[in-house]
Order: sequence, then C-alpha cells, then structure tokens
Amino acid sequence: DQGRTHHPEGDALYHSLQVFELARNALPWDEEFLLAALLHDVGKAIDPYDHVVAGLQALDGFISDRTTWLIEHHMEAHKLRDGSIGARSRRRLASHEDFETLVLLEECDHEGRVPGAYAPELDEALDYIREIVSDY
Repeated sequence: DQGRTHHPEGDALYHSLQVFELARNALPWDEEFLLAALLHDVGKAIDPYDHVVAGLQALDGFISDRTTWLIEHHMEAHKLRDGSIGARSRRRLASHEDFETLVLLEECDHEGRVPGAYAPELDEALDYIREIVSDY
C-alpha cells in the first residue's frame, strides 16, 4: 500500500500496471520503455524510502542500460513537472537521447493513479512484452 496523497489508486502493483497500460498506448512496440513503465517502482517493496536504488540493484543484469536509465531518472522527471529541478540537472537530463521518452514515462507515471481505472493483469503485461521481444 502506498500513501493515498500521492497514490489514491492504492497499491504499487496496480499503479505500475496502470502506468504500463498508458505506456503501451503511447509506444506499443518499445519494450525497453514498457519494462521501465512496469518496473519503475519495483523497489518500493524492498525499500520504500529509496525505491529507485533498491529496484535497480534488484534488476541489475536483467534490464537494458536504456531501461535502467529511464527508471533511474523517473523521480527527477517528476521534478521537471513541478518545477523543482535545478537548471544544471534539467540540462543534463535534456541532453540525453532518451529525454523525451523519460518525459513520457513521467506523464504515464503521473496519470497512472486513478482508482478503479483499467489495468491489465501482470501476466498479460509480461506476455505482451515477451511477444514484442520474440517478434524481433
């Protein structure tokens, strides 16, 4: 269960599945982006105070560098939305080739907080990503 102020939808898995669905609607063939959407908060089960580091440690060796970068910086992207990011950090993020994808991930993360909204089952999300990967 997550704090209701930031996550009125409830638990982290339901939130992550909502984020995945929004991401799938936006970039349906980008498996690295979809994995970042699905796994961006996985570390909350390990360490709710530093979920990004905890999640990336758990995922080390299992996800691509691009997926890692998106997850690693998704909290900084929230600071872009609320204007609390510093100029140097903003320039650093904006200079990265996946900046626009990071902004899209943040939008999906921000919007994926709706109580009762449709979200696929975890198996469906994983099967979808496996299908994309097997098509290549």
